[in-house]
Amino acid sequence: MASRQFGLPQPLSFWSWGLRAACLGLLLTAAGPSAAEDNPPIHIKIAGGLGGVAQYSRHEAPFWTEQVPRLTRGRVRAEITPHNSTGIRGTEMLPLMRLGVVPFGTVTLAVAAAEEPELNAMDLPLLNPDIATLRQTVTLWRPRLEAVLRERFGIQLLAVYTYPAQVMFCRQPFTSFGDLAGRRIRVSSVGLSELMQALGATPVIVPFAEIVGAVRGGVVECAVTGSLSGNALGLHTVTSHLSQQAMSWGVSFFGANIGAWAALPPEVRAQLQKGLAGLQEDIWQSADRETEEGFACNAGRPDCTTGTRGQMVVLDDASHDRQRRDQLMRETVLPSWVRRCGTECAEAWNRYMAPARGILANSD
Repeated sequence: MASRQFGLPQPLSFWSWGLRAACLGLLLTAAGPSAAEDNPPIHIKIAGGLGGVAQYSRHEAPFWTEQVPRLTRGRVRAEITPHNSTGIRGTEMLPLMRLGVVPFGTVTLAVAAAEEPELNAMDLPLLNPDIATLRQTVTLWRPRLEAVLRERFGIQLLAVYTYPAQVMFCRQPFTSFGDLAGRRIRVSSVGLSELMQALGATPVIVPFAEIVGAVRGGVVECAVTGSLSGNALGLHTVTSHLSQQAMSWGVSFFGANIGAWAALPPEVRAQLQKGLAGLQEDIWQSADRETEEGFACNAGRPDCTTGTRGQMVVLDDASHDRQRRDQLMRETVLPSWVRRCGTECAEAWNRYMAPARGILANSD
C-alpha cells in the first residue's frame, strides 16, 4: 500500500526537497475520500531541537518515535533528527519551514529573533526570573506568537517548549548586578549582549562547547548558560559563584508548515495536538527540575542526583537585584527591543504584556 511522506532535506539539497515537499502536499490534498478510506500509513520527518540535550533525547525523540505511533494507532510513523545534525542552521529554520522544505520543526526563538525580533518577546532578558513567571508570560504572548508565525511565515504553532534557566556563572565572587561591571561575560543572544553593556560589562559570544576553555583561558570571566548543562560541561570546576536568577530561558516552539499540516487527516491532527500538549508539559516540568538540580549539584548539596557535585556559592534572588531588574527592564531591555523591533512590536507589547507586567513600551 502506498504511504504518505513529509520529509526533511538532505544537506545541500534544500531547494529540490522544497519542490518535492510542495508536490507531496498538493497530492495529499487532492487524494480525496479514497485515500482517507484506505488509511494509508503516513510517514513524517521532523527537524527537532538541539541534539545532545535532555529536551531532545529524553522528550522530543521518544515522543515522535515511540508515542506518536501509539497515539495514532500505527497510522503515523515519524523520524526525527536534531536540526543541527541536518546541515540546517538555526537561522534557516523559519524560511525553510515557510517554503515547506522543512514541514515540521522546532525553532529556538532567540535564534529566529536575529531576523525577526518580535519572536523573542516572551523570553527577553530578565523578564522571567523564575519558571512561574515564564509560564504566565507564555500564556499572555502565545496568541501574538501564533498570529505572527501564521501571517508572516505560514507556520502553524503547535507547542511552546523551554530549556532550563540560563543563569550567571562567575570565576570571582559577585553579589549583585553592580558587581558585573568591567567583566567579560559569555552570552548567546543580542538581548543579553545589550543587557551586559548596560551593566558596564563586555559581552562575548562563545559557543556552548567552548565555555569552560574560555573561562579557564581568561577569555571570559563569567558565562550565562543553563545551571545543569553548565555543570555537565564542568563549569563548576572553573567558576566559584552562581546566581539563581534566570537571565533568560531559551524558549522554542514546535510548528508545521500550514500546507503540510492541513494535508494531514483531521483525526491525525487531533491526535498529534493532544500528544503535543502532553509533550509540552513534560518538557516544562523537566526544565523546572533540571534548573533546580543544577543549583543542587553546583553547590554540592546531597539532593544532587544526576550531575557532578561542586563547591560553588549559589546566590539567592536578593531584593536589591529584584529592584535593579525592574529598572533594567524599563530603561534598557524593553527600549532596546523596541528599537530593534519597531512600533508594531511596542503596540503588541502594550496590548498583551503591559497590563500584567505594568511596563509600557514607548515607540517614540
